[in-house]
Amino acid sequence: MTGHDGTPGTPDGDRPPPPRFALDGYTWREITHLLANLPVSLVGFTYVVTVMSLGAGLTMTVIGFPMLSAGLLGARLLGRMERSRARALLGVRIEEPSPLPLRRSGGVFARMWMALKDPVGWRAVLYEFIRLPWGILTFTVTLVSLFVLWPLLPFIARGLTNVDRVLVRGLLSPSDELERRIAELESDRGVVVDTAAADLRRIERDLHDGAQARLVNLAMGLGLAKEKLVEDPDAAAAMVDEAHGEVKLALQELRDLARGIHPAVLTDRGLDAALSAVATRCTVPVKVTVDLVARPAAAIEGIAYFTVSELLQNISKHSGAKSASVDVWRSDERLLIQVQDDGRGGARLDGGTGMAGLAERLDAVDGLFVVDSPVGGPTAVTAELPWRDPDGTARRG
Repeated sequence: MTGHDGTPGTPDGDRPPPPRFALDGYTWREITHLLANLPVSLVGFTYVVTVMSLGAGLTMTVIGFPMLSAGLLGARLLGRMERSRARALLGVRIEEPSPLPLRRSGGVFARMWMALKDPVGWRAVLYEFIRLPWGILTFTVTLVSLFVLWPLLPFIARGLTNVDRVLVRGLLSPSDELERRIAELESDRGVVVDTAAADLRRIERDLHDGAQARLVNLAMGLGLAKEKLVEDPDAAAAMVDEAHGEVKLALQELRDLARGIHPAVLTDRGLDAALSAVATRCTVPVKVTVDLVARPAAAIEGIAYFTVSELLQNISKHSGAKSASVDVWRSDERLLIQVQDDGRGGARLDGGTGMAGLAERLDAVDGLFVVDSPVGGPTAVTAELPWRDPDGTARRG
């Protein structure tokens, strides 16, 4: 930001001071910018024409589209340098565009496609392409004015740099909020689909290896008992007794499976009762505090429950803690969860304890997941979810 004396930090934003006949520091920075336009635009134009024409010409081959995507990523870097130059010499304050979420986009082809449809990269290409004739014009006019029209140079420099400001703001500004939101939703949709598929596979595996296997054994046992009912009633009674035990185990496994899908206590009584129930199954004492005057939407409530359930399982298996606590409260339109323990610490998102999956699930619904776990403990995991009322609305509380 600049003030009327050319110094940074005044409340006029990035509006330049009015031009005057005296050549002050601000005007000299504008002149420097205009003289640098030619070499900088020459580099950018050469890069864009070379890389993009080669990539477009080779699209019929294997390397064409990768070259185009790499060229667009390089154009993003050129745009960043141009924004830095405009900030330093013209006082134009433009936020940096959001980086492409390449690490979360899947395989090589998904990343390449994301780069190819990046509007920020394409606008940077257009900017560099049209800059060369403008760079030649501004360099020539400014250089001539330095020797011939120097009394009017501040006014000429201000007019030319105002065009530069318009170009930078128009082509190098971040994508609008809708574009960013669409990109985020496309990425989050893939996470949700993958998570749902993994949950279905887990349920199928649990049914096949657990309750289904027990029911098959139960049917076989009852068949044998039926055959021995007349010949050896005592043996038949023992088999029926064993089958009765198998029924109880099968029912327990089905209840556990149903609890893993969506526990009845959560539907009937809400987070306080459901989290208290899951806390009793933890191997360390857990203090549960739920400070909610109303219940959130069922989907948010379910995500909160399973987040706490997974974290308490991690505490049981990995923490070596002696005590733990769960706190749930609402702050404006956010549902906040904090799970703490006094264990050995050292928990990480990439530590293989399922925390990376939790972070992805929360990110898919505009949530946050933060792990603070120094080696030696204690560990504090904070999760944040958007608050939605049961009717689907999100209002400030």
